[in-house]
Amino acid sequence: MHSPIQQIIEEIKSKKVFRRNKRKIELKILSAILYFHGLSLRKASKFISLFEKISHESIRIYYHRLKRILKPPERKKRRLIAIDETKLKLENKHIFVWSAIDVDTKECLAVWATEGRSSFHAYAFLKEVLRYCENKPEVAVDRGPWYLWALKRMGLKYRYETFGERNAVEGFFSLLKRRTKRFFNRFPFRSSFDSVQSWLGSFVAIYNAEVLS
Repeated sequence: MHSPIQQIIEEIKSKKVFRRNKRKIELKILSAILYFHGLSLRKASKFISLFEKISHESIRIYYHRLKRILKPPERKKRRLIAIDETKLKLENKHIFVWSAIDVDTKECLAVWATEGRSSFHAYAFLKEVLRYCENKPEVAVDRGPWYLWALKRMGLKYRYETFGERNAVEGFFSLLKRRTKRFFNRFPFRSSFDSVQSWLGSFVAIYNAEVLS
């Protein structure tokens, strides 16, 4: 079985994610993965520049381009999906990041940033998640009131959990929060809503490459 970095390299080469230049693809990917795992852009640049000079702005660009290798999850039967949302800051306001994790594979099926949190948002997110399910899987959620109407509307069996198998999505958010802790749990100054979604797309691309390897 290939390592995560080997899988990412193969996808990048096949999809021509990076323009051809003198820098090795391996260093570009390594710099983005170091950033994913918690180094700041400047610290990642300083480390990689021990081997080849790379600016922190280049690493930011490399990281965002990795979302292009994000494969849509396979449409198949799934037993249990854990869903949750967390609050982060964008500029001077809060946004909500929703995530759905296949409990058995730990794969992230969908991630979505919204300005609000309501039954409508829960319904739209669940509809996106079901695109990758041949069946109607059971859903594990907390007691957020925005889920109940959406789950019943879609005819989904559900369970309320605080721990147990729902820990799969808690584990994903724990990793995400460790990363955003570098931003003081807010996205960098002058981030846009589109750049946040792009950042999350790259985060999921690397996350899935690691958990599915």
